[in-house]
Amino acid sequence: MPTVRVSSIPRARCRLGGFTLLKLLVVMSIIGLLAGYVGPKFFAHIGRSEVKAVRAQIDGLEKALDQYRIDLGRYPSTEEGLQALMTAPADASRWAGPYLKKALPNDPWGKPYQYVQPGEHGEFDLYSFGRDGQPGGTGEAADIVNW
Repeated sequence: MPTVRVSSIPRARCRLGGFTLLKLLVVMSIIGLLAGYVGPKFFAHIGRSEVKAVRAQIDGLEKALDQYRIDLGRYPSTEEGLQALMTAPADASRWAGPYLKKALPNDPWGKPYQYVQPGEHGEFDLYSFGRDGQPGGTGEAADIVNW
């Protein structure tokens, strides 16, 4: 059997295939560019979905408030608040609740919904202060209202 000397194998064939530093930098740059393009669009969708969730919850609360009004002939006062949908007020003999299947929800940012009766824009005002939890604001920090 003939012996093969290591030095007789061409250097190109001895090289192991792998990533060079330059290849890794190019790939990381491409990933960074894609993340910079896709990330803001993704997070914009999250903000819109939170607003849609607030609108859906407000709609559900309005229906529960309407059912409360049918049973008692009035909406809960501002002092009774939305908690009257879950617990009978002291003077509510015809209360047939609870009017919500689950616990009274907070908005997607963990803040309670604002309820005022009588409202400035209808029989009652029901709203969320938005992401910032403060009255007013613009964009994702804007108030989300039922009127």
